[in-house]
Amino acid sequence: MSTTRPCSPGDRGPEPSGASGTAARGASDEGASPGSPGEEASSSGRQVRRLSFEGESGVVPLARDFTRQALYAWGWLPAATADRRAAAEDVLLVVSELVTNACLHAEGPDELWIACDTKVLRIEVSDKGGGQPAPRTPHRAGRPGGHGMFIVQRLCLDWGVVRTPGVAGKTVWAELGAPA
Repeated sequence: MSTTRPCSPGDRGPEPSGASGTAARGASDEGASPGSPGEEASSSGRQVRRLSFEGESGVVPLARDFTRQALYAWGWLPAATADRRAAAEDVLLVVSELVTNACLHAEGPDELWIACDTKVLRIEVSDKGGGQPAPRTPHRAGRPGGHGMFIVQRLCLDWGVVRTPGVAGKTVWAELGAPA
């Protein structure tokens, strides 16, 4: 479903800025494994990781590797079943599409934020671009390019765009169901 709502129905809304955790190569984690160095337990059970792209190159593979590490830490990988493997691959594909769109249609991504609870994994990619992401219509499956937001729309429970008044840029978010 294409939307410009800042959050999905029934969601608490976008997480506030400044997640706690230890920064390593621009990354931080909140709530992944209590007791691990630099990590905190979230009282809601939600696990959160952030990756800053400041000064980084090769941001799409960097984002995929960062997400893959989170999926391992959160128990999505290694996948015990084909359905769980497909769910993890969908997450990696959506991350790739959102980060690629920020590279192609904005000035590149600023930050990747991913959070997971027992039901939903939420991905947010912030950039300084002014454009409005939308699936191309009509969708032409046989033509190269222009499939990113169509893929996001098809794989996700919901997605949207958050803009802060008076601040350049946007955050594109997408939510996928956690594997059963």
